[in-house]
Order: sequence, then structure tokens, then C-alpha cells
Amino acid sequence: MRPLPRVVLSFIFIFIAFASSAQRKKDYTVIVDPFIGTGGHGHTYPGAVVPFGMVQLSPDTRLTGWDNCSGYYYTDTVVYGFSHTHLSGTGIADYCDVLFMPTTGDPKFNNTEYASGFKKKNEAASPGYYKTKLDKYNIDVELTATARVGVHRYTYPSTKQANIIIDLKHFDTVLDSWVEVVNDHEIRGFRESKSWANDQSVYFYAKFSKPFKTYGITSNDQLQTGKSKLQGKNIKMFIQFDNPGEVISKVGISSVSADGALKNLDAEVPDFDFKKVQKDAKTLWNNELSKIEAEGGGPNAAAQQEPVPKDIATGYNTQTGYNKIPKAKKQPVVDYSKSKQVTFYTALYHCMLAPNIYNDVDGQYRGMDQKIHTADGFNYYTVFSLWDTFRAEHPLLNLIDRKRTLDFIKSFLAMYEQGGLLPIWPLASNETYCMIGNHSIPVIVDAYAKGIRDFNAEEAFTAMKAAVNRNQFGLDSYRKNGVVLAEGEKESVSKTLEYAFDDWCIAQMAKMLNKATDYTDFIQRAQYWKNSYNDQTGFMQARVNGGWDAPFDPTDVTNNYTEANSWQYSFMVPQDVEGLVSAMGRRAAFEAKLDELFTTDSKANQTKMTDISGWIGQYAHGNEPSHHMAYLYNFTDSPDKTQLYVNRILREDYSDKPDGLSGNEDCGQMSAWYVMSSLGFYNIAPGQQQFQVGIPQFEKATINLENGKKFTVLNSGAGVSRANIYLQGMNLNKKTYNKLYLDYNDIANGGEFEVFTGRLPNKLFVQDLEKPTSKITENLIVPNPYIVAPSKEFKEPIKIELKCIDATAKIFYTLDGSAPNVNSTLYSSPVLISSTTTIKAIAIENGKMSFVDIGVLTKK
Repeated sequence: MRPLPRVVLSFIFIFIAFASSAQRKKDYTVIVDPFIGTGGHGHTYPGAVVPFGMVQLSPDTRLTGWDNCSGYYYTDTVVYGFSHTHLSGTGIADYCDVLFMPTTGDPKFNNTEYASGFKKKNEAASPGYYKTKLDKYNIDVELTATARVGVHRYTYPSTKQANIIIDLKHFDTVLDSWVEVVNDHEIRGFRESKSWANDQSVYFYAKFSKPFKTYGITSNDQLQTGKSKLQGKNIKMFIQFDNPGEVISKVGISSVSADGALKNLDAEVPDFDFKKVQKDAKTLWNNELSKIEAEGGGPNAAAQQEPVPKDIATGYNTQTGYNKIPKAKKQPVVDYSKSKQVTFYTALYHCMLAPNIYNDVDGQYRGMDQKIHTADGFNYYTVFSLWDTFRAEHPLLNLIDRKRTLDFIKSFLAMYEQGGLLPIWPLASNETYCMIGNHSIPVIVDAYAKGIRDFNAEEAFTAMKAAVNRNQFGLDSYRKNGVVLAEGEKESVSKTLEYAFDDWCIAQMAKMLNKATDYTDFIQRAQYWKNSYNDQTGFMQARVNGGWDAPFDPTDVTNNYTEANSWQYSFMVPQDVEGLVSAMGRRAAFEAKLDELFTTDSKANQTKMTDISGWIGQYAHGNEPSHHMAYLYNFTDSPDKTQLYVNRILREDYSDKPDGLSGNEDCGQMSAWYVMSSLGFYNIAPGQQQFQVGIPQFEKATINLENGKKFTVLNSGAGVSRANIYLQGMNLNKKTYNKLYLDYNDIANGGEFEVFTGRLPNKLFVQDLEKPTSKITENLIVPNPYIVAPSKEFKEPIKIELKCIDATAKIFYTLDGSAPNVNSTLYSSPVLISSTTTIKAIAIENGKMSFVDIGVLTKK
């Protein structure tokens, strides 16, 4: 057989190489910018981490102030060192454990002395990798990581005093610590600290690629000569190399023991191949990021120059604001498609920074009881910012990371078994009790409703009931009165509303488990939101002394709400939107209320709390209670306004800049909203199967599901003009689609959802679409009556009224302190009060009775 000519062989080689290249995954890591969110109040960090990793190896540039929560702030130009644990986007500082800092010259132990300046031009970051240059020492620093190991590469100038400072006092209050020199290549240690987590334990084991010639350990910054191990609350050390050139440090951590840290280190980084660890980290990230493949997303430069039309419904213009028509002038040329993809994939990256794996490679971890346990058949996680992440982060992971979601739930149940309570905000074997509600419940229920069921559902249900039936944080008042009373309990309105949503979730779980009695009980509790709604003002208000807290201003940020005001909580009824619509006076009134939310000129109290940000009217996207509100227009006759405002939020509250987040990232929630909304759908009530249709931001976005199927969203209009923000038509699997929602199964079964968009709202089209459902129709409660009185105290006789948001209910009352019933006085007209009186009232309809409303009016 004659050999093929060389030119033919070359052609075949080129063809095979091209075909092989075409089959490779797109590199999504190159369009992730870890610096997004490190400015403003995003509170993210830029360092090296793998998806959901235990180690977050990142620079620490800030030690105090609210914007030090992640240890790093974008505009800082001094770095104190590189620690191994960090929190992503929280509003409270913690972590930053076990700080390493390379230096030269005589070792210094005060952080202001060993710190170094650095320049932004020398700083770079990508998923799994970070680098910078320490100007003071002329040292190049590179960082990468595996799940449980941080790897440092330091390139020193020529020097006989090349140091690494290990600071165990850095950042928060130390309860105990120790460090020990094992040999001239290895050290190990321990740090126990108190901050947001009351008692956090971190063990570490470090190995170095070259032997250090000497070392020293300090206690209270005093060098202790001849000591190879020291213990105390202010322990630091240095190791010193003689002209090493490059030194690689690999550091394993563990919550269990130094031996556990060593096992993690040897299992995950057996050698000193920095580039391999970096490459493996990049591969892990690319595998995760490629679960959603987004293409296009913006028009070409010429299309950007066209004016954006004024919305005929609201007068809002997507570029300039209300009632201002822009002139057709040339705009700066920006690759909008690339900018949007950078923002999108960085958001997806942020969604995968937390929760964090917490068990060692052998399955051992420190539990909520501070004892050592072994995770059998699952990975145990910590850092659950559940008040935030139940809203969008976990529904997103239910679509693209179901196996990990199952591990989350098994972690919840382990926490319940060890600590007696489902987690609220667990951090490193500690329950911080931060934020309100019991929002591991919607995470469990949403997963179970969507087919993630390989866990003990009966135990989970028992744990849910135990969580909401304890006497803590106003839950006793909630059960006794049908509302958390403001007397003696702060954030009472927010707690009532969020407890009611959790109870609705328990009701759904009860229904799925065929527990009829429990379903009846909890579906009634899910309606307790009605007892916080004041139909006289149209807002959710605090219940005080049988009536409403006064004076009342819905823009005021008070202790009655959680990081919000009444505007932001008056729509917090995702489980019964149609019930809220009815309470507010049907669709037209509800739509008008939403319009007022987004368009009010009132700026009152917008500076009272930095956590509340991202303002559009009184909508505040920078904090989570607002996140579902733009989608509520789908329940009105103007669903085009959902498209309008979702599009506006995407463009105004996110960008590809360091301050590109309008508020705290909150462990993925801020970014998950962007990811879900960019795909074109959003689940406003986890535990319910409907995803609200919004406006897809990419020409094509494919979700690669774990079942092997693909769900693709198409919007060709996204690539034509930025002004194409309104739905004109929809197809699902090539057939005309006429619903304002997608069912979970529509997505999970795979398929193609195509939307057609245009520059003007198509009211005729959207009004004919089937609206989503969110309504409680069974076991309806009778809302509590309330007292309307001029004041709590009086000198002259006063008249009081008794009212109820259910206008057809009859109100019975007593004035002698006795319990009212159907035989008590029927209210028919204002009641004259001339002496100190205890009023008790109930509302009754069709034989059903409300809770007793109690007020005391005192004569001075």
C-alpha cells in the first residue's frame, strides 16, 4: 500500500485538529470577571476558589468598616496578606482565617509593618486564579485552589531573607490558636475565633516546595527563641528561605483536626505543580459554567445608536427615564453583547461560590453540636444565607445542580439532628440566627416538589414543624394571635409575612405527603398575612394595642420591618398574590399600587440603611424582599410592565464594573436573580411549579439539565435592538404558547421556548395570555378585626371604631375584659369610651372565627 502524500497527511491532521477543537467546550472562564461586586457594596472577593469550595484563598486589603465583609475592597491599594477563607457578599464580616504574607528583609509581625502596596495594573483574577505584585518587596504572588487546599506561588527577588509571615491573630477575636514546626518543609496549626460565628475552628497543614533555613514564633508579638510550637491568643510566625527564587506553599484546611487538613492536602494536591492545580480549577469552573450556554445578547454598534421609544403605557424610557424622548445622537460604541455575557457569567460564577463544602475528604466534619461527625454518602455544606437565597439561588440550583441540592438538604437534616433546629443562617458549625424566617423550609419543599426526593421526607416534615412551632422570634405571638404583635417583638410585620410563606410551604409538603390535618392547619397559617394588612392605608403595618402602629409613613425604615420599609414588604405575599390583589381592590387597584411603587418621587428615608439600595421609586433591588415584585404585573392587565421593569432592573442595577451590583451579593442571591431573569423566567414562590415569564436577554440560551436534556430559550430580537423589550409572541416546542408562565415540567422535560420581541408593548397580545396562579382557596380564615382610635390615652371621652378587611364579617366585642363570642355585643356603630377600658373583639363569618383582637385605652 502506497503511503499518502505529505500534503494529504497535513490536510488530514489539520482537519482532525479542527474537528477536535470544535468539540471542545467553550471557555466560559475568560468572560468571568471576579472583580465585579468588589466595589460599591457588593462585598465579593476576587481570590482563588473552586465551585462551592471550602477554601477561598484571597487577598485581605481592608480590616474595618462595613465594606470589609469579604476582606477586600476594589479601590484599596494596600494588602495585608492572603487568607484562606472568605464570605461572598454578606453584610457581616467573618472568616479571613490563616493569613500568609510573603516579605523580604527582617521579619515584621505588626500588620501595618508587613503590609505592602500594590497596583491595579499588576492585579488579575479569573475563576480559580488570582495574581498581584507586592510593591514593597518586589514579590509576585499567584494563588489557586482545590476544594480544600489553597496553593500560593511566590516569586522573590534575589535575597537571603525571603520570608513568609503566618498570622493567626489576623481579622477577628481569637479564642485559642497554636502553630507547630513539623520539619523544614512543613508546619501545622489551629485557629479558634469568635466573630459572626461564635466559635469557629480551623486547622491547617502547610507544605513548602523548598526547605526554609530558619523560623521564629511570636506570642504577643514577642519572638520566643528555641520554640517549635506555641499556643495562645496572639500567635504569629515566620519562615525564612535563602534566595529561593520561587516558593510554592500548599495549605490544607479542616474543621476537624490537623491530621484532617493533612489528609485533604495530600489527597487533593499531592505535588507542587501549581499550573496543574490552576488548570484543574479552571476545568471545574468551565464544567459548572457551561451548564448554561448563552449566546449573543446585544445588538451591534449601529443598532445601539437608535433612539429608544417611550413606552406608551407608562411613559418610561429605558435610557433616560420618564417622559424624556432621547435624541437620535451617536452613542459610545460598546460591545454590548460581550458586556452582557461578562455580567451574566460572572453572576453565574457568584451563584457557585456558596454554600461551601465543610467535610474533609474522609467525610468527617464538625457539626452544629461541635462534635465530629461523618457525612455518609453525601457532602456536608455550610454558609447558607437562606433569607436571601431561597428566593432565586436555590430554585436556579434545582434546575442545574440537583445532586448538590440533595446534599444541601441532607446537610440541613444533619444540622437538625445535631442542633435540634433546621438552619436559619449556619456558618462554620454555628447557628448565627441571622435574618428572619425559617427559610430552609422553602428550599426543602421546592426541591421535593421538583422531584429531588432521595432524603428522609418524614424527618424533614417533622423538622419543619419543629422549626415553626418553637417559642422564639415572635413565633409564639404569631401562633397565638395570627400575627406577630409589635409589642415586645421587633420586625413584626416582616416576620409575620415570612412566617406565613414558610407555613404555606409546609402546607404544600403536607399535601405531597398526604397529611390532611397538617395541610389544613398550615394552609390557614399561610393566610396570616391578612392580619398585617391595613385596608385603610393599603399597606402592611405593625399591629399595636389592637390597632395599627402610628404615626405611619410607608417610606419610613423602622424596627417593624427587616432591612426595608412598608413599601418593600406590602407585596410579600407570593403564596397568595390573588388574595392580595383582592384585598387591595382587584386588578386595577393592584396595578396602580405597583405603578406607585416603581414611580413614586418620594425619596424619604432612602439613606437610613445602606443595606437598602438599588432604588426605582420605592422598589429597592439592592435588598431581597423586592426581588419578586416586578413579576407581579403578570397578575394584572398590564403584564408588559413586568417586561419593562425586569429589563430596567437588569440594565440599571447590574453591570460589568467593580460596582456592578446594586447591593450585597448575599451568597449568590443578587446574581441568581440576574441569571434567572436573563433566561426569561422567575419562580416567585419556591415550592410552586410556575415560573413567571419575563423577557429573555439572549438570542439563545441553553440550559443543560442533569437528566441529559436541554431547554433552550430563543429571542432573536435581543440581537437586533436593545429596545426590543416587549413580548409580541411565544412558541413552546414549535407550537403557539399563550401563558404568562412556564411549568417546571416544561423546562425539566427539555424543549425550546421561543419569544418574539419588539419595541412597543403589545397589550392586545399579553392581555389574552393565561395568567399565573397564586391563590389560597381552601380553609379560608377570617382576618382579625382592628381598633381605630384617636389615641391610646385620652382625657375627654373618645369614640372608637372596629373594622375588618373582610367587609362581610360580623364583629363582636366586649368592654369588660371578658372573651368575646357570638353572644357578645355586635358592633354596628362607633363606641364611646369614657374610662380606662380593655376592648376585645372577634370577627365571625359563616361560623368561622378570627383570633381575638385586644386593645387597652387608658384615661389619663
